[in-house]
Amino acid sequence: MKYRIGIDVGGTFTDAVIINDETFDIVATEKIPTTHHSENGVADGIIQVLTRAMEKNNIQPEDITFIAHGTTQATNALLEGDVVRVGVLGMGKGLEGVKTKADTNMGIMPLTETKKLPTSSVYVELSGDDVTREELENAVNELKEKESCKAIVAAEAFSVDRPDNERAVIEYCADEGIPGTATSDISKLYGLKVRTRTAVVNASIMPKMLDAANMTEDCIRKAGITNPLMIMRCDGGVMTVSEMRKRPILTILSGPAAGVAGALMYERLTDGLFLEVGGTSTDISCVKDGKVMVKYAQVGGHMTYLTSLDVRTVGIGGGSMVQLADGKAVDIGPRSVHIAGMAYEVYSDPADIVDPVLKTVNPVADDPDYAYVECSNGKKFALSMAGAANIAGYVNPEDYAYGNIEAARKAWQPLADNMGLSLEECAKKVMGYAAVKNGEVVKQLMADYHVDPNHAVFVGGGGGAAAVVPHLAESMGCKHKIAKNGAVISTIGVALAMVRDIVERSVIDPTEEDILAVRREAEQQAIKNGAAPETVEVEVEVDRSRNLVRAIAIGATEMRSKTLKKEKLGEKELAAICAEDLEIPADQVFPVTNNGQMYVMQSQSVTKKFLGLIKKKTTPLRLIDDEGVIRLKRKNANVYEAGKDDWQESLHKIVVNNTIVDDGGSRIPYIFVVYGKRIINLGGLEGVEQVLSMAGIELAGMDVSEKLMIICTHELS
Repeated sequence: MKYRIGIDVGGTFTDAVIINDETFDIVATEKIPTTHHSENGVADGIIQVLTRAMEKNNIQPEDITFIAHGTTQATNALLEGDVVRVGVLGMGKGLEGVKTKADTNMGIMPLTETKKLPTSSVYVELSGDDVTREELENAVNELKEKESCKAIVAAEAFSVDRPDNERAVIEYCADEGIPGTATSDISKLYGLKVRTRTAVVNASIMPKMLDAANMTEDCIRKAGITNPLMIMRCDGGVMTVSEMRKRPILTILSGPAAGVAGALMYERLTDGLFLEVGGTSTDISCVKDGKVMVKYAQVGGHMTYLTSLDVRTVGIGGGSMVQLADGKAVDIGPRSVHIAGMAYEVYSDPADIVDPVLKTVNPVADDPDYAYVECSNGKKFALSMAGAANIAGYVNPEDYAYGNIEAARKAWQPLADNMGLSLEECAKKVMGYAAVKNGEVVKQLMADYHVDPNHAVFVGGGGGAAAVVPHLAESMGCKHKIAKNGAVISTIGVALAMVRDIVERSVIDPTEEDILAVRREAEQQAIKNGAAPETVEVEVEVDRSRNLVRAIAIGATEMRSKTLKKEKLGEKELAAICAEDLEIPADQVFPVTNNGQMYVMQSQSVTKKFLGLIKKKTTPLRLIDDEGVIRLKRKNANVYEAGKDDWQESLHKIVVNNTIVDDGGSRIPYIFVVYGKRIINLGGLEGVEQVLSMAGIELAGMDVSEKLMIICTHELS
């Protein structure tokens, strides 16, 4: 039997999960306190939890096919200001050099309200096109010796097109034993100031991350595991340790990314929100058409070229405490129980809660009043979000957040009496405050990414999921489910993560050759980072308003090209799944076409306007695969078929016939081409020629022997 192992290094605990590589069932989980203060840092905790899990389950090193870990170390380093002074070596000449000198002078960069990242800068006026050995030696030595910099950034305008000078600096730094970062290795986008800022953040954590990576990899090797150690990235994929050594910045915010990856791989979420609930906060992310939404991350309030999952955090968790004013609940959070140093009421023995009296505490200076009860035996218990959810009946016995309801009811009774409410009414009122806070973020995410609230599913993960998600979904009229093994969903996400790489380039009026070059670069990068070549799929996006070409390559790691489900469903079963999603009877959903792996299902909807005089017909569409996973949803769409000999002619006709021409100009439709189990997104392009060109690139090298299904719509959701 073969296994996959995921390890999640958190601020408090280091978790490990062992997954059967054939069935993807969880074999075992293990947890130990994170070893922050050990001689080898968190690496000791990784090897301890790994060794314990393997020994308990009699797993040999040769049985492990994949091992990866996620870490908050980079994020914590920035939050805590555990960074080194970075020297920026700017290069240029003439008028262009004047701007380069200004754009590469970062000064003191803010990380948080209280933590700063110090930088120094040296500008080299190049004597020719290439930096000389003497020029770079003098500049690097000045930054090292005079400015006491521990890492170097090489920055030159337009280095994304000609990176030779930046690479020469980095090679010299390597010879001198000082970590170095080239801006062109961090991003392929124009915009020297943002590119340099991103590179500076990367360089500032390199020494710390290099030590941790070397120790962790050494520990894995000593354990006899020969498969390469993979590291979780902030975009939900994984990368090799060698790649992490060059770009540790990619691990920033990888903690929330791991949870989303688990939801996508384990729960197969199509459209909706994933909410990972801890004790203090909830990380919320949006999934559209089975893909998590991404954005550029900000550090210290400034944009970087770091592409990360769009995860938004709200200060509401299972341990959030109740705010009081005049003896009544007025809000909940952001302070959590463990900060107050008290016990949870709901995870206590009812016998300990004797004659409770409602009191208030200010856990941190300037905090508002938070509720707790003090008992006649001197024991104190905080009133928490988890307690409210258990009292109100939202937490089931199988949920991780399930506690002792009798204990919670005894602790909450004084507050309910003060408010003149029943216990259930009091608990729901408090939960309503939490729903407002989380709901604002959820509504904004759905609006930002055009997710239809009527068909959105809320998936809860993390230990506190049941304390937050069911009530929030109910208050917003949405469906919900708690992820299977939700308490360790992040660790599962690490174990099941895919290799994911993004290449972005600034290209004005990109040609077919430009787009193909970016596509190939992303594909090769994914393979370099451990993806099996035959599993790599690349999606290309062209944003003409920003002169941006982005290619996203996703592939399964070596020895994992399976899906989590093996059974194939029949057409009738697939139609029933789509009907449930559309919330209509099964006999109102009809199959339109399929290619044996993907099925298009549609229904008809009629809405009446102006006293019923005008009727509008729509045909909602669901694209579902043979395992029962809905891969695409649209409120109104048409579908066409095309063969290998006429797909170009058919696609041309579809785009032309469905283009809308009005006072605002012409609007071509959003096109999705389905080939096998691949969905090629041709949305957001300009003109039929661009659509045909992109389709040709995506289908290049494929044996288009089976029919293509072409979905056409003007709807974003």
